[in-house]
Amino acid sequence: MLRFFYTLVFIIALPVVFYRLWIKDKKVPGYRIRWPERFGIYPAPTERRPVVWVHAVSVGEVVAATPVIRRLLESGEVAVMVTTMTPTGSTRVAETFGKQVLHVYAPYDLPWTVAAFLRRTRPVLTIIMETELWPNMLHECARQKLPAVLANARMSARSARRYARFATATRQLLECLSHVAVQNDEDGQRFLDLGLAPPKLTVTGSVKFDITVSPALRDSAAELRASYGATRPIFIAASTHDGEDAILLDAFAQVLAAQPTALLILVPRHPERFDEVYELSRARFSTCRRSTGHCPQGTQVIVGDTMGEMMLLYGCADIAFVGGSLIERGGHNMIEPACWGLPIICGPHTFNFADISKRLTQEGGMVTVTDAGSLATQLLTWLQNPQERQAVGLKAQQFAEQNRGAVERLMEIVRPYLPG
Repeated sequence: MLRFFYTLVFIIALPVVFYRLWIKDKKVPGYRIRWPERFGIYPAPTERRPVVWVHAVSVGEVVAATPVIRRLLESGEVAVMVTTMTPTGSTRVAETFGKQVLHVYAPYDLPWTVAAFLRRTRPVLTIIMETELWPNMLHECARQKLPAVLANARMSARSARRYARFATATRQLLECLSHVAVQNDEDGQRFLDLGLAPPKLTVTGSVKFDITVSPALRDSAAELRASYGATRPIFIAASTHDGEDAILLDAFAQVLAAQPTALLILVPRHPERFDEVYELSRARFSTCRRSTGHCPQGTQVIVGDTMGEMMLLYGCADIAFVGGSLIERGGHNMIEPACWGLPIICGPHTFNFADISKRLTQEGGMVTVTDAGSLATQLLTWLQNPQERQAVGLKAQQFAEQNRGAVERLMEIVRPYLPG
């Protein structure tokens, strides 16, 4: 019954949905194109191999899904259809895989759009990244006896409380899943408390630990670093949100007073904020855009306004701040800078990565700050003490390496659902 009312509300809200697409397209071009795909309308794939459907909402989920997709492609026995909800996610799929995978936008969560998508794609398995629990999507998968695995799943205490308000509907939703691969024991227990059957649960760890820094990427990062100034202190602030950039620029001003050659690479989380952040920085510092390809000598701030280059930009830095954490957004992926051996700084709000941030801090690879003053103090401590900075970065890197293996554990779960 709740799913019926959910669907009814979704239908009523469709004009608002289209209006939001139009508004978003003004800031991030791409939302208005290929809109029939969002209703399950697109040319049927000509692929003859069995298709595995991987759903990854946006850039973060595509990054998490990348090592999983690569493993699926290795055998050559299955084709992979990747769906995203955002143009930035779509761009990341194209940049990472090109024509190795099929890609369309995910259908809106309406019974007939999901059914239309499944008719055209005919997948043998659905892998949903992280915690995208869409009622009609999962119901239709269950109705068609299509196995659905929730991969790299997480369930924060806040999310669990929201799901618990609709206990019966949540339990029915979880019954549609074939298996849930969670990142840690605490997340797993929350799924069990919400009604997931214990045999359907496996703790695999986070697949984000299985990302690799290739030799080619290291070479590209070294070349870019040299162009910025091989001996300059470089600090990257990644995946920042509205409300954080001003704090970071305040902290950087304090750093410049003691380290006048320092460089800040400031990377907003969302493309629609690139111009805003550039103007904010330009009002105070000599600033250029990464998209220009070349920044003049004397540049103090580079705004990372390109897509798909986060790992490259991490490779240029000495210290990393991971955004979404000075405000209550829950933080973002700390594993990428850890793989580069960077010492990591976060704000106090890291509930999206609660287990990882806690363990990374305990291992000595990350510290927490609360404001511009404490951020500047920590930056100067590490910039003025290279041995300490490198030791903290090494601990972060060791933490990342010790936690690899989640992809293989996930593959053990999905193999029984694959042909042969």
